[in-house]
Amino acid sequence: MTIRNPVEWGMDQVRLASLAVESAGHAIAEASDEARAAAPKIRRIALADLRDALAKGLDDFAAHRSDVIFLCVAYPVVGAILVRMAFHYEMLPLLFPLASGFALVGPFASLGLYEMSRRREQGIHAGLPDALGVVRSPAFGRIAALGLLLVIIFLAWLATALSIYNVTLGPQPPESIAAFARDVVATRAGWAMIVVGMGVGFLFALLVLAISVVSFPLLLDRDVPLRTAIGTSMRAVAANPGPMAAWGLIVAGGLALGSIPALLGLIVVMPVLGHATWHLYRKVVQR
Repeated sequence: MTIRNPVEWGMDQVRLASLAVESAGHAIAEASDEARAAAPKIRRIALADLRDALAKGLDDFAAHRSDVIFLCVAYPVVGAILVRMAFHYEMLPLLFPLASGFALVGPFASLGLYEMSRRREQGIHAGLPDALGVVRSPAFGRIAALGLLLVIIFLAWLATALSIYNVTLGPQPPESIAAFARDVVATRAGWAMIVVGMGVGFLFALLVLAISVVSFPLLLDRDVPLRTAIGTSMRAVAANPGPMAAWGLIVAGGLALGSIPALLGLIVVMPVLGHATWHLYRKVVQR
C-alpha cells in the first residue's frame, strides 16, 4: 500500500468536492428548467366561481367548526395585542394600518386551513393536529420563506403608513383619540392622509394578492420551486383580473366586517376565507 503525500491527498479531495458541487449545480439547474417547463396551467374563472368557492369554504368551516375556531382564535388575540401596543406606545396613527395588515399576512396564517380543506377534499380525516402538522410538510421551508416575504411587506406597509402620517398630520403624536379622530376627518391634512394612505395600501394589497393568492396552496399541494409558485400566482391574477379584483374586495370587506366588534368576527371570517382560498386555487390552477 502506498502512503500518499498529505498535500496531494488534500488537493484530490478539493478536486472531488469541486466536481461534486459542479454536478449538483447542473442537477439543480436541470431540475429548475424542468420545473419551469412543467409550470401549472391556469384556467379562466368567472364571478360564479368565487361564489362557489365561498360556499365550499363555508361548508368546510361548518364541518370542522370546533377545530378551526380553536385554530383561529389567535387572530383576534394577536390583533388586540397589536392594538394595545399602538395605544401604549403612542402609535395611534398605526392603529388602522395594523388592523388592515391582517390582509397582508392572512395567506400565510391560513396555511392550516388549506391543509384541512385539502384533506377533506380527498376524503381523509382532517382535524386540528393535521392543520398544525403542516410544519412537517416537505415544502415548509419554501412556505416559510414566502411567509417571511409577506411579513417584510407588512413591516414595509407600517413604515410607509407612518411616513404618510408624518408628512400630513405629524410628526408629533396625537394628544388623544378624540383629537386624532377630529384631525383625520375635519382637516385637509387628515383627508390627504386618508386618500394617500388608501391608495398606497391598495398597492401593497395588490402586491400580496398577486404573489400569494394561489402560491401557498400550490406549495402545499405540489412539489414545485418557490419561484414557480409565485409565478403561477401572478399568472393567475393576470389571466383573471376581474374575478381576482373582486376576490380582493371580498377579502378586504370580510376582514373589515370581522374586525367588528373588537376583532372577534375574525374567528369566523378568517377560516371561511382560508377554506375558500383553497377552493379558489382548485378552480384557477389545473391539476
